[in-house]
Amino acid sequence: MKNRLKVPAGPIAPVSAAAASPARERPLQRLLLAGCPDFWRLWSVGLVVFTVRWLETVAVGIFVYQHSRSAFLVAMMTMLRLLPMGLFGAFIGAWAEKIERRITLTAVVMLMLTTSTSLALLAYSGHLLIWHLAVASFLNGVGWATDNPVRRVMIGEVVGGSQMSTAMSLDVGANNASRMVGPAVGGLLLASVGIGGVFTLSVTLYAFALYAAFCVRYRNTAVIGLAPVLARIAEGLRLVRGDRRMIGTLVVTMIYNLFGWPFTSMIPIIGQNQLGLDPERIGILASMDGIGAFCGALLLTIFLRPAWYARAYLGGVASYMVMVIVFALVPSAWIAGSALLLTGLGGAGFSTMQATLVYLAAPPEMRSRILGVLSVCIGVGPIGFVALGLLADAIGAQWATTASASVGLLCLVLTRPLWRHI
Repeated sequence: MKNRLKVPAGPIAPVSAAAASPARERPLQRLLLAGCPDFWRLWSVGLVVFTVRWLETVAVGIFVYQHSRSAFLVAMMTMLRLLPMGLFGAFIGAWAEKIERRITLTAVVMLMLTTSTSLALLAYSGHLLIWHLAVASFLNGVGWATDNPVRRVMIGEVVGGSQMSTAMSLDVGANNASRMVGPAVGGLLLASVGIGGVFTLSVTLYAFALYAAFCVRYRNTAVIGLAPVLARIAEGLRLVRGDRRMIGTLVVTMIYNLFGWPFTSMIPIIGQNQLGLDPERIGILASMDGIGAFCGALLLTIFLRPAWYARAYLGGVASYMVMVIVFALVPSAWIAGSALLLTGLGGAGFSTMQATLVYLAAPPEMRSRILGVLSVCIGVGPIGFVALGLLADAIGAQWATTASASVGLLCLVLTRPLWRHI
């Protein structure tokens, strides 16, 4: 695929002093990705999707728990957002190579906009039920499953491999910024105007994302005549099996998504039952994870170098698990918030490096399907959410969260022969 560049007619202007000294501009270009306006359009779409995800996750979790008193059902709402990754991630990754990705991105945003609009109408009419939220969570999860093989592959193609780490740090920073804002705003809206106000804001944000997707100028060429989808999935899996770096990366991803990330579904329950917080304060508590993650992503954008990629990835997961245990056991909201701040710092290292390591290790022509395999590994998370929800109903959210993170640390130690090759 070659980009056609229009060369202006007329004499060539002399090179400016700034252009002649790329080293002088390099720090600013590294941070702002100068000359990549499509990156910022794609980044804006991701920021909206991330923000709405966290906005709705906390609000829906509180709403479901208030109406059912079941920790299992709260965990299921988040699980259903993850389930499509496990079910369809590999197929979406292989299928994405045969399509024009901008069209898919626009269609995904329209799907999410329609879903939130339907929920807002049901809420204002007084007919919103838990099963409506479950269906909407699954549909939004289908859209989320396209993020790695569609939007993030587009990011890699518009910025190039040399700037992929910076681009991913900024993209993960957007995710983490949304985790600061989304939970707090979700809790405040739920307490002040109800669940309908939460979905109304979602509709407004998705409308902005739809506009940004329409404005993306980048086009990839849809490849015709590729092998059938199942054959391409098998080819991608063979590549992963033969690369120790990718095996180690994907194993750590599964450990994080099985034993670490599911704890986020327990934050509303621990906040309400153990710490005695109201919805506004639960939202603020949940946002502490995002604050730490945003700061971590910003530090990685400025200071991270390739030699530290593996350390940031593995150290991030280990510190995340330790801080989850601290959060679950402490009786003070202040200490719990501090622990969530540190889980965010650790999670930033993991989430920034996860897609970057896989993207850089995969051959360019196979990146969509390999990132589809990554989505499948992320998609094992529903198993962790189901297990944590059942365990929380049996022994309480506090001890279930502690047990899950402890098992995650043990698995990380036992799988060292696999991830030491990263």
